[in-house]
Amino acid sequence: MDFAELTRAFGAFFAIMNPFVNLPIFLALTVGFTVAEQRTLAIKVTFFSAIMCGVILFAGQKIIGFFGITVDQFRIAGGIVLAHIAWSMLNGSSIVSHHGTDQEKDHMQDLSGLAFYPITFPMIVGPGTIATLIIYAGHAKGLGGLLAVGGVVGAILAMLFAVLFFASFFGKVLSDTMRVIMTRLMGMILLAIAVEMIVAGAKAVLPGLA
Repeated sequence: MDFAELTRAFGAFFAIMNPFVNLPIFLALTVGFTVAEQRTLAIKVTFFSAIMCGVILFAGQKIIGFFGITVDQFRIAGGIVLAHIAWSMLNGSSIVSHHGTDQEKDHMQDLSGLAFYPITFPMIVGPGTIATLIIYAGHAKGLGGLLAVGGVVGAILAMLFAVLFFASFFGKVLSDTMRVIMTRLMGMILLAIAVEMIVAGAKAVLPGLA
């Protein structure tokens, strides 16, 4: 993958896994936790997210292939999912398709499972992240390409870890206005990336459109 592709990949993953967008949800779910407990949770969340991303990156192609789905077909579907998420971000709506419903979160009773559900899945590694991973993995050239995509995801996860580890500090620094502005900006970037995915997939599936 060249530098331009890696830059687009970084933009897509940063928009969909944005640590600062997920920060308010993390803080809301850890109300009453000590700073030490929040930091322990941040370590577990990063670990679970890395494992899930790694499995999807290297096995995602085989999974969709098992169901007879091509990468280009999945690119169109993934682009639509990302567009839905981006539209929700632009309009300030809750991202149900990626973060899950409030009812699901209300039913969560075992705090020991908080690191995986709902923070890792579906907040961070939700349908949008999964679709984006499979799409970029499908167009990576060889092991080197996969490792390059993995490096981009690793950089995002490192940022995620830093933000969640110091969640108490960032929660005080980031105002509601700054969070709204960042969410809208990331939504626009993600929508543009989603459109590119849909168009590229449609051209491959329906060559006549090109």
